[in-house]
Amino acid sequence: MIAVQTVTELESIVGAPSPRAAAKVRAALAGVDREWLAASSLLFMATTDDRGNLDVSPKGDQAGFVTVLDDTTLAIPDRPGNRRADGFHNLLANPHIGLVFLIPGRGDTLRINGRATVVRDAEFFDEMIVRGHRPDLAVVVEIDEVFFHCSKAFLRSKAWDPAEWQPGSAPRRAVIAHAVERHDESLAQLDEYYGSASYADGLYGPA
Repeated sequence: MIAVQTVTELESIVGAPSPRAAAKVRAALAGVDREWLAASSLLFMATTDDRGNLDVSPKGDQAGFVTVLDDTTLAIPDRPGNRRADGFHNLLANPHIGLVFLIPGRGDTLRINGRATVVRDAEFFDEMIVRGHRPDLAVVVEIDEVFFHCSKAFLRSKAWDPAEWQPGSAPRRAVIAHAVERHDESLAQLDEYYGSASYADGLYGPA
């Protein structure tokens, strides 16, 4: 491998951004950003601890699940999961956060970078109730940067083209769980677990 060692070397390969691209970063939400957040049902949250160890976690819910508190602040509800809480542990050590918001079928994305606080209660939690579930925690993000990202990655991957989907090209979830997580359960048990109505019904925990 030939490693890139300096910024000068990197820019000699990739070039410098155009003035328009360099200037597209904003410090507050515009109206189009609010519209995007209202339509987004999926985000990816990147965090890091105080030693530089990274985590990227998907967060999904009904469209508009992120609450905009004002032009520079938003809140992301937590929903029942596996209780690892990797991102929350990271944020307690290092508040910096990176977010990518997706709208299914759209290639462009909205990116927000900022500093976050893990909050255990606030008045706006009442606005986040879904199927009777009021979140126990939320991530409140103070925005430093917000900008839109172009569609090229999704165009290359054809991620939203059903003709290109091959969900069977990798082992199904039960096989993965049996191989690396839940050795003591049979494939039949795991297929039943991941395919059961109770698994889907438990997305928000007990009503």
